[in-house]
Amino acid sequence: MYPRFLHQRIEKQMNRGKAIVVMGPRQVGKTTLIESILATRNYLLLSGDDPLTRSILTEPNTAQIKSIVGKHPYIFIDEAQRIPGIGLTMKIITDRFKDVQLLVSGSSSFDLSASINEPLTGRKWEYLLYPVSWEEYEQHHGYLEAERNLENRLNFGFYPDVLNHVDDEIEVLRNLVSSYLYRDILAYADIRKPEVLDKLVQALALQVGSEVNYNELAQICNVDKNTISKYIEILEKGYVVFKLGSYSRNIRNEIKTSRKIYFYDNGIRNMIIGNFDPIGLRPDKGALWENFLIAERIKQIRYKQSLARVYFWRTTQQQEIDFVEDVGGNIAGFEFKWQSRKGYRPPKSFTEAYQTEVKLIDRTNFREFVLMP
Repeated sequence: MYPRFLHQRIEKQMNRGKAIVVMGPRQVGKTTLIESILATRNYLLLSGDDPLTRSILTEPNTAQIKSIVGKHPYIFIDEAQRIPGIGLTMKIITDRFKDVQLLVSGSSSFDLSASINEPLTGRKWEYLLYPVSWEEYEQHHGYLEAERNLENRLNFGFYPDVLNHVDDEIEVLRNLVSSYLYRDILAYADIRKPEVLDKLVQALALQVGSEVNYNELAQICNVDKNTISKYIEILEKGYVVFKLGSYSRNIRNEIKTSRKIYFYDNGIRNMIIGNFDPIGLRPDKGALWENFLIAERIKQIRYKQSLARVYFWRTTQQQEIDFVEDVGGNIAGFEFKWQSRKGYRPPKSFTEAYQTEVKLIDRTNFREFVLMP
């Protein structure tokens, strides 16, 4: 089992009168994380995958909940998004049973966020669990072993099941993509054109590191721009992709409204395009490197509760900074190269306008970028 950064954070919030909600994609280890926290405690597990549990927990009254809870001081509701009206059930448990600590997991934000946000306002601690981070991976394997496996991680990503099945990574990823991306997301989001989703994720996977144009994507997928926008929002809610907007504050010719889209996991991205060639043979290794670094930085920012806002930067003259962080008005720029490029000079228009440096992140110094203090 990989150590998870959220373990200690959740432990600190236990028994403080609020529900604990852990969300994230399927198969990132939410159930394993919560069960490890509850391992030495007396708890009741209720699974939203079980039809009987769903029927019992759908609009129960206080007396029914009391009979379900019994004398258990900890209640764990797994896959809660499958239970209609789960937010009100959680509210009753949290409000009426003060000696009970409720923990809940959910695999998507399609239904769960909407159903619990209003009933549980001020009554929950909410956490987002990602695939294993580089920091968690290195803690488990040690510095040298992690370094030796860097290229494998760029190719196969960090889903726990992938990490635990060496030599079977492609089969695991194939099952994960088909079951989660093309079954769960289609079902949850009520997508009526699965072929459009298929074309869209392939187009996005091939454009990692490049600005995306919704009009061009609409032409590729043969739908309108609004449908593309809706489907990308669905992929975001399903924790498949995330967006970076363009940074702009001072310079007239900065691009102000563009966006890039990245995948939370390289393995998922590579499975979508069907390419697991060795890194040295890949023309897209720069995009893989950029996706890996930015996804890892996002994990660090969220896990460690940084206030950093993140962007990319580009001008109409094609001057570019891969990644920009804004922390309370303090700007930092980062440029990503798989191999070190001697004599790299960042655009003066950026460094002078924002009075900052741009740091080159390559194979030799990437740990300082993906291991935020």
